Amino acid sequence: MKPSFEHIDALPDSSFTFREHVLKAFDAPYHFHPEIELTLILSSRGKRFVGTNVSDFEAGDLVLIGPNVPHYWKNENNTDPAHSIVIQFKEEFLGPEFFRKPEFLPIARLLQRAKSGLHFYGKTAERVTKEIQYLLKDNHFHRLLGLLDLLHTLADSQEVHTLDTSQFFAQLPKTDYERLNKIYAYMAEHFRQEIRLETISELINMTPQSFCRYYKKVTKKTFIDSLNEYRIRYASQLLLSDGDLTVSEVCFQSGFGNISHFNRQFRQTTGLAPLQYRQEFLRS
Repeated sequence: MKPSFEHIDALPDSSFTFREHVLKAFDAPYHFHPEIELTLILSSRGKRFVGTNVSDFEAGDLVLIGPNVPHYWKNENNTDPAHSIVIQFKEEFLGPEFFRKPEFLPIARLLQRAKSGLHFYGKTAERVTKEIQYLLKDNHFHRLLGLLDLLHTLADSQEVHTLDTSQFFAQLPKTDYERLNKIYAYMAEHFRQEIRLETISELINMTPQSFCRYYKKVTKKTFIDSLNEYRIRYASQLLLSDGDLTVSEVCFQSGFGNISHFNRQFRQTTGLAPLQYRQEFLRS
């Protein structure tokens, strides 16, 4: 999969975008853009990829994503329409000094935290869902006031989970960011398959040897380590979200070629064997 920089077309009579999407399945690739994005899922389910995080999503999913954080929603075993409402705006869309006013400092801190990706849940998600659906029917002026109110609600909430605590992408220089976005985009699409170093290195016009040195210098780990971590995160979600899957099925659906290697990598990453991991979750 080629990396995708998404250009967001502003509406002619609005300083930000507020769009409803109803699709058979989410079709946006693994992508990034300079706009901050608030996404509400009204129906559909699958896996959500934000930065280096992989999580399940379903109806009611509410996520705030900072600028240039790669993200992607992938449907799995879903028969419902992919129905979402997406709000996108640049941090300075009301002027470079707007969110530096004392009254808006909590929102400024929220937008800073959004560089890690933020998932909201509980009463906060329920309230914001109702407000977004109401604003969808309103005019542009009231949408703007409503957006500020939404951001204030989110800034004040404790019902939030940080998705990518490393802020890995947010801290990268532009050249490294663009190169690694290509790599992670390809990984997100092909991690269930064998990924050859020759293929991944060609994406950024390097030899396999140069790529390995470059990747370890920038990320402080090997590409194989990153790929295994990505697969383990995905396997962890499968173990918890589908109790009918056997460990063997989880292993192969996550891109591992044999059970022994999968068990060893899973225990090394989580401290537990796959079956123990599932049982601990059920007990808690």
